[in-house]
Amino acid sequence: MEHYYSSRPTTTHDIRIVEYFIRGQRLELSTDSGVFSKGRVDFGTDLLINSMPDIRGQILDLGCGYGPIGISLAVLNEDCIVHMTDINERAVSLAKNNIERNQILNAKAYVSEGFSNISNMFDIIVTNPPIRAGKKVIYPLFSESIDYLNAGGAIYMVIQKKQGALSAVKKLNEIYSNCSIIAKRKGYMILRSIKS
Repeated sequence: MEHYYSSRPTTTHDIRIVEYFIRGQRLELSTDSGVFSKGRVDFGTDLLINSMPDIRGQILDLGCGYGPIGISLAVLNEDCIVHMTDINERAVSLAKNNIERNQILNAKAYVSEGFSNISNMFDIIVTNPPIRAGKKVIYPLFSESIDYLNAGGAIYMVIQKKQGALSAVKKLNEIYSNCSIIAKRKGYMILRSIKS
């Protein structure tokens, strides 16, 4: 069965443009079938973007989809360099298009299955993880993430309470020895763990 975390979606194309406003700035994002939340920027993603502090340095948007998180962070934090990665080749193609469409100079997108094609170290990792892929897929990403963070770096993620946010807190506590819930709304939680 095909999912938005398939590497090469074969569903018929349905390209559309969605608008997204972040702190007074308008983004125009092209989406397509076979990618996550193609009709609009979903509530969890929006909450994650709006819960992020001002950041700088090297940023990784892991599982970027068509790019709303990484592009928003690049727009809001001009001093950072944003790497946007996804297993889904269609999503990465859209993310590249959206970087150009919005004239973003401090972001780039490329295909990577998890961390397989990533060699940089980062100050921030941000993700709306593919919960439907299951713990066998997402928990190894949590475990590997610490190896790609600089000391003092942090991972931020959004998870719904009903989709396992509290067990994710427990897992992140095992890996990082810390996990804070920095925001909560409508059953969604924003989690942060810091590499000490």
